[in-house]
Amino acid sequence: MADLGALVIVLGDQLDLDAAAFDGFDPEVDAVWMAEVEQESTHVWSSKPRTAMFLAAMRHFALALQGAGRTLHYTRLAAAGQLTEAGSLAGQLQADLLRLQPRRLVMTAPGDWRVLQALKAAAEAAGLPLEIREDRHFFTSVREFAAHAKGRKSLRMEYFYREQRKRHRVLMQGDASNGGQGSGQATDAGDGPVGGQWNFDADNRESFSAAGPGAVPPRMTFAPDALTREVIALVNTRFAEHPGQLDSFAWPVTRAQALQSLHGFINDRLPLFGRYQDAIWPGDPWLYHAHLAAALNLKLLNPREVVAAAEAAYRNGHAPLASVEGFIRQILGWREYVRGIYWTQMPAYADRNALDAREDLPAWYWTGKTEMACLRDALEQTLAHGYANHIQRLMVTGLYVLMLGVQPRQVHAWYLAVYVDAVEWVELPNSLGMSQYADGGLMGSKPYIATGKYIQRMSPHCKGCRYDPAQRSGELACPFTTLYWDFLMRHEATLAKNPRMALQVKNVVRLTDLQKQAISQRAQALRRGEI
Repeated sequence: MADLGALVIVLGDQLDLDAAAFDGFDPEVDAVWMAEVEQESTHVWSSKPRTAMFLAAMRHFALALQGAGRTLHYTRLAAAGQLTEAGSLAGQLQADLLRLQPRRLVMTAPGDWRVLQALKAAAEAAGLPLEIREDRHFFTSVREFAAHAKGRKSLRMEYFYREQRKRHRVLMQGDASNGGQGSGQATDAGDGPVGGQWNFDADNRESFSAAGPGAVPPRMTFAPDALTREVIALVNTRFAEHPGQLDSFAWPVTRAQALQSLHGFINDRLPLFGRYQDAIWPGDPWLYHAHLAAALNLKLLNPREVVAAAEAAYRNGHAPLASVEGFIRQILGWREYVRGIYWTQMPAYADRNALDAREDLPAWYWTGKTEMACLRDALEQTLAHGYANHIQRLMVTGLYVLMLGVQPRQVHAWYLAVYVDAVEWVELPNSLGMSQYADGGLMGSKPYIATGKYIQRMSPHCKGCRYDPAQRSGELACPFTTLYWDFLMRHEATLAKNPRMALQVKNVVRLTDLQKQAISQRAQALRRGEI
């Protein structure tokens, strides 16, 4: 191309042919730039499933771009020992700018602060203007969230979610025909939420009976095609020492596959999604969950079509309101909320450590080799599939390291590394804020802590575990129970000031000095790895 106009930068989580970066794209003079680089799998120790997910989706999107008649400059990772790329996104971009000589650069706003700064620096070094366009993938812009947050001491999702429902006319009275696609504000007091309440959480907390989940409709899976098999072979060789396995890789990596996954969830599992969204069962990672986060975060799905499909399922009587509201709250509420938190609080947010946690992440988080049945199950499935449901992340893997006192940056790096849906804008607030309470309550009103009895209520893991959730000290004590009491003791002064924690803290007073000593000694043994 003798005279290149705009070079449109597309990142691995921007796989949308209708992204803002393509507005005004002229196929006669403009081109697209994409690059696979090693740094995106090594700045955290990215698992094989996560790396394969990104690379397979990127390569399929490259085909879609070419099919749409858009000139593409694409750098592929080579096998180990045959390095062909510059190693980092910024380095590869700088090298390609020297060769391509575009007049300007265009991109949709990225989902990672680190990447944004690196690409801005590369453009500046090349002396080229970089136009960063709003990401239309979301219901709410960062600017709009900042306006919502202005002047608030705390940023509770529930209030933001209600504003979103009103603004976008989702699950609102009198909107039976719009399918969640409308706009504008609710204008009168009688124009409230369908069902008369905003939140049906209380109806969505059931566990399975002793008989188990029964015949759960299977998730949609996709046998790897030749292009994905090529990626799997590459990841298994170039990143051979990275955690995880690819034997069962079956994620959607194209737009068409993502739509099939959405329709499969809506048709088969949404009706019981709400009732069992907090339940976990040994050896069954999928259950009634949606498994759509990776496709959403890579932009293979648009959240508007996901919300509209769920609302339509309620309006036509296919799924109950509690299930549909619970699912929509995750997309329209929580997902938008954590993105707003990320971009209004970065870069300082990543260094927050309100509880002064200093321990190292246990090495067995990378292997799953622990005698704790619930953690072993969650970790093994995470490494096998790059997936765990939200309760396993918050109340199993996250709960343990919170109460152990692991340094939040290490927790963040692990979550970013192991899950196929992990992009920093969504992962960091979830792990550092919601899971680890490292932001001191900006997101959550209290630390989410519990004894092993919570896990006993929500799953049968404890029946096959050597540890007893009823015991708080001694060799047979459940580590979750020991660490729960140790956490309360270590942070008693701070937690006593929190109204939602006051009752739990009062229970510490009932412990004798001998009981406290036994708990502390057992907790220290856990931190030394003596379990």
